[in-house]
Amino acid sequence: MRPTGETPNLVGVSGSPMHEPGPPRATSVGRPVELAPRNPDPDGRYAWTVQHTPAASEGSVLVPGETSRPDDPVVHLDPDAPGTYDLTLEAPDGTHRQRVRVFPDERRETTIRVPVSDLPLPDASVHRVSILWRHNDRLLARDRPTREGDAWVYRTQIPPGRHDVGFVLNDDRSTEHHCTHTVPGPGRPRVSLSGRVTADESSTDETHSRLVVTATVEGAPTLDVDPSLTGVDPADVAVSFLVDDRDADPETVAAVESRSVERPDATTRELSVPLATLPDDVRIHAVPHGTRHGPMATLRIRREPDGSVSVTDPHRSPAWASSPAVYEVYVRAFAGETLSTTFHEIERRVPYLEHLGVDVLWLTPVLASPTEHGYHVTDYVRTAADLGSRAAFESLVDACHDVGIRVLFDLVINHTSRDHPAFQLHAAGVPAYRDYYRRADASADVSGVDWASHPAGAIPEYYFDWERIPNLNVDSPAVRAWLLDVVDEWAAVVDGFRADVAWGLPHGFWKEVGARVPTDFLLLDETLPHDPFYGEGEFDAHYDTTLFETLHAIGSGGAPADAIGDALDRTQWLGFGSSDVQLRYVENHDEERYLAAHGEAALRAAAAVTFTLPGAPMIYAGQERGNETTRGPFRWHDGDAELTAYHRRLVALRAAESSLADAPVDHEAGRAAITVVEGDPDRVTAYERGPLLVVVNFATDAATVAVPDWVDRERFDERAVDGRLTVDSVAVLARQA
Repeated sequence: MRPTGETPNLVGVSGSPMHEPGPPRATSVGRPVELAPRNPDPDGRYAWTVQHTPAASEGSVLVPGETSRPDDPVVHLDPDAPGTYDLTLEAPDGTHRQRVRVFPDERRETTIRVPVSDLPLPDASVHRVSILWRHNDRLLARDRPTREGDAWVYRTQIPPGRHDVGFVLNDDRSTEHHCTHTVPGPGRPRVSLSGRVTADESSTDETHSRLVVTATVEGAPTLDVDPSLTGVDPADVAVSFLVDDRDADPETVAAVESRSVERPDATTRELSVPLATLPDDVRIHAVPHGTRHGPMATLRIRREPDGSVSVTDPHRSPAWASSPAVYEVYVRAFAGETLSTTFHEIERRVPYLEHLGVDVLWLTPVLASPTEHGYHVTDYVRTAADLGSRAAFESLVDACHDVGIRVLFDLVINHTSRDHPAFQLHAAGVPAYRDYYRRADASADVSGVDWASHPAGAIPEYYFDWERIPNLNVDSPAVRAWLLDVVDEWAAVVDGFRADVAWGLPHGFWKEVGARVPTDFLLLDETLPHDPFYGEGEFDAHYDTTLFETLHAIGSGGAPADAIGDALDRTQWLGFGSSDVQLRYVENHDEERYLAAHGEAALRAAAAVTFTLPGAPMIYAGQERGNETTRGPFRWHDGDAELTAYHRRLVALRAAESSLADAPVDHEAGRAAITVVEGDPDRVTAYERGPLLVVVNFATDAATVAVPDWVDRERFDERAVDGRLTVDSVAVLARQA
């Protein structure tokens, strides 16, 4: 059983077995992988078997999913040794193969120490402390440091990097103390793929043709702000090519993968295979690895009906989603101070969005919910009654399409409201809903709720202190099918999803979502902090939390303006390739307004940065009107018209100058090109974007800069330049024609 009207979609992808478990996977020791059948049948029977493990493995690596079922439709592989793990899945439509390539453990022993004097409460009033961070899935009261002398100390194993750690006193998040803990080590390598078919000129058939797959490797920079986070030389990176087990028999897979990989130079690796040995439709994956491994890249090679061979990226983002200008609307605030917001009222304001020039409208949740913000969903099929009918929502989408604006739907499927009928039936012990929600040990509960315990001693699992939104259990095929139906339902209406709490659901689930949405559909993740593995055939764009944090540090005076370059380097260090997959923002519905925190001068500069770097710049509704409350009513009648015009000009400039979307960023050249003659040099930065030189000033007072002789025009204000230039917030300088 499932909620009325929400039935599972059990139609397989054309040409593929219905329940195949997806592509080969890559991970490292200590980083479990969830494995699941696709298009799950809640009534079907499944069985996973480990067929082969590396010689060093002790074998007990398969952890059953958290369900009450006797079979294990969803399992978690927790590898204990590097190498290849070979598994089979017995499903209603046959036997499927699943391989997992495991690299050495990346984690390092580390000790996090916070002095008692740094904490926000008197020492005598602190009775217990809880760690809250990404490495325990933000599950409060699960991991506790110990008191050692004059400090609270936590020992653990985590990968290299700068990790934000929350020390929560007395399990009360209002007392949370944040610190940054660095584990020295290298970043992740990256790889991009291309392919070509070469033929022996003396042959007229395919017998002597070969497929050559070229992997271009990028290393990771050493971060100047923290040299302990070291770089990676591309010459030290190997590439493992994996043939997709869904496309070829094990013998063909082994034959292709056993071929030696050539290294034409320091940055490329090549796999050369006789074309005749490959199936008519095959996917080849590549994983870069050295001390650490990076995200997988994929090519699809297909013989077309006319006899030609096509080589494509099956995970390529839609063309329209290349660096679009995004506008986020907090739905129930958008009609302003006195009117109630409805879909009709938003539609009446579409001319404003058209006037701003934005390409994409992201609406916060529009489904039934007992909350004003909408993130506590009670029905995945019905729109919220106060906003209007589904027909009214579709009318809004059509109105946006009529003026060339795409619409992003806020997809909230990590959790539901505890008022959702599914949770109520789960809590009441209805057998069909027993596995719908994840359970946790009651000893870790900090909510104070007298939960209906099901089973005994267990409570609903929830992140942070979000006890009103319990986590759904995607180990259950019934839940998985239900949520995939939600994806299908709304993917047919809108142009993309912004996935709320994307980090709360496993990669395998998002890979299935990525494979079933339309090819011109955009998937944007909320992962905090951002993680390159969500781009591995899953999401097209990612929250750039690194730049967001850096812009706030610059705004507060805690970092110089040149730290923007450090933020981009750190994104590369993390393992992201192309910069155009990042959502650049200064605020959103969950964050403090930048204007309230740092003032208008800094806001203008920060907004200019988001529009002059590669990626998708975002305006949070009200940012351009001078709103200082995060979710307060949109300021229609008393907004800042000059600030609105400033944002509109940023949108227009980006649309007019293609280099701002696709040219590489050169911070070193930009810094060398200017000299601050008057003003605070620490508040000024510059970077080149192809033929353009961008200069940004975060200071309240204007800065005067000396610029190169090749500059003759300033494009943002359209003014002539002769050696020197006054910069209020931003200047975009063009070379002489």
